Amino acid sequence: MKEKLKIGYVGMGGRGYGQMILSLDMDDIDVLAVCDVYDDRVKRALDKIREKRPDLAPEGYADYRKLVARPDLDAVVVTSSWQTHVRIAEAAMRAGKYTAFEVGGASSIEECWRLVRAYEETGVPCMLLENCCYGREELALLDMVKKNIFGELLHLDGAYAHDLRDEITGGLIRRHYRFRNFQRRNGELYPTHALGPIANMLNINRGNRFIALTSMATKARGLTEFAKNKYGADHEYAKMDWNEGDIVTTLIKCANGETIRLQHDDCLPRIYSRELTVRGTRGMYGEDGDRLMIEGLNEHVEGEWEPRWMKFKDELPKYDHPLWKWFQSAGVRGGHGGMDYLVQRAFFESVKNGTDTPIDAYDSAAWMSITTLSEQSIAMGSMPVPVPDFTNGLWIDRGPDPKSRYSLDAVHYDLFD
Repeated sequence: MKEKLKIGYVGMGGRGYGQMILSLDMDDIDVLAVCDVYDDRVKRALDKIREKRPDLAPEGYADYRKLVARPDLDAVVVTSSWQTHVRIAEAAMRAGKYTAFEVGGASSIEECWRLVRAYEETGVPCMLLENCCYGREELALLDMVKKNIFGELLHLDGAYAHDLRDEITGGLIRRHYRFRNFQRRNGELYPTHALGPIANMLNINRGNRFIALTSMATKARGLTEFAKNKYGADHEYAKMDWNEGDIVTTLIKCANGETIRLQHDDCLPRIYSRELTVRGTRGMYGEDGDRLMIEGLNEHVEGEWEPRWMKFKDELPKYDHPLWKWFQSAGVRGGHGGMDYLVQRAFFESVKNGTDTPIDAYDSAAWMSITTLSEQSIAMGSMPVPVPDFTNGLWIDRGPDPKSRYSLDAVHYDLFD
């Protein structure tokens, strides 16, 4: 087991810069290299490393190929634009570096296969940094599913529902990639925040898999309306033909008979929600209204048709995943309520132990593929589209993942004793 890791970061925009700073507070992580196509971002990152860790001598790069070629790095974390994640991850894996990359949908199915081939041909693990898999509620629900509290699962909902109108329309000024994606694509652009936790609950790629999907999109009106109000009716953004539908709905069928509904909703006024819903033969969880129903546990009141809902937040301490119990006792830290810290630690612990990652190449490819498959379905009038089996049949009888506190295929209570 390695005591300390030497890390390089590629992509020093808002997300990459924040994740790099978080890792600088970890005693076993040394950030020795950063990369970005913008010089000012590289300089800002180098200045921050030197400020927080004067013992380090970091180097900056404009070309990611030079960074991944460094023989002293143990791992590379890719936090660049959606379109560049896989090409940089593939280069890092083929250079022998453990690789993590930030979330976003795939641009093509070939891109997903390239990721899988790089893993199979090199044996170098990679990990999609899907932080929502380590959210407190999501981990508690995963533990409840593993304990069969909901019974047999039948249907799950999830969404990326977030008012991002200002960020999207201001993307070119902020050098952010969302602008061009919403201008030119039409599909489930950001599936993994919702889909990752759902896939873990349904054992996707471990005895189950996605087999087909169908998607549809509403007309695009929200960004035009917002641009008119913010920039004026004569502004180019107000006259632009945005391609991304304001609400995109995707239905996925699984090999074991379950269904999944995803929704992408970034272009209209709304409050943030991941809209996670779990439906099983013995109960349900619904994020809308913080509702929990477990057959036999909910209180029945005379004269009411249905039992009263339990508030999940009130019940959460009872159902907390042991990783979150440990995290709370150790001190929750990092952005997005602690999820950012846990997902990076899950990756770093895998590197230190020389094991595969909790979210592996097959998971990453399957989850990211939903974007480009939904585009195909929408373009063909919401026709069903098959989802490739990126495991080439391994999903049928794959063995367990490496045992870890951060495992997502099982809950290892003995590791928290």
